[in-house]
Amino acid sequence: MSSQRLPFGIADSPAAMPLAERLRPHTLAEVIGQPQLLGAGKPLRAAFESGRLHSMILWGPPGTGKTTLARLMADAFDAQFIAISAVLGGVKEIREAVERAQAAQVQGRRTVLFVDEVH
Repeated sequence: MSSQRLPFGIADSPAAMPLAERLRPHTLAEVIGQPQLLGAGKPLRAAFESGRLHSMILWGPPGTGKTTLARLMADAFDAQFIAISAVLGGVKEIREAVERAQAAQVQGRRTVLFVDEVH
C-alpha cells in the first residue's frame, strides 16, 4: 500500500513499518550478540572506537545483521553507504559504486561498500 493512500500520515507512523525495520538496531549499543567481534577490545569494537575502517567479510545466514552492521559502521564513520548485490549487479554497478566512492573521497568522505550475496 502506498503512503498516498493511507490517511493522516499513517505511513509515517512506526506502526506502519515492518517489524524487522522497527526492531533493527540504530546504534552499536543496540546490537545483540557477536561478543567475539563487538565485545570490549574485540576487532569490530576496536574499529568503531578507533575510527579505522578496514575491509572485512561478514558471513552468515539471511537476517543475522550483516547489512545492518555495515550501515552502522558507515554511520559511525560518517561514510556514505553503497550496497550492491553480487547476484543482481554486474560490472556496471561496481564501476558506478567506485565512481561514487571516488567522488566522496574528493570531498573528504569515506565509503562503506557492501557487496551482498557473494557466492
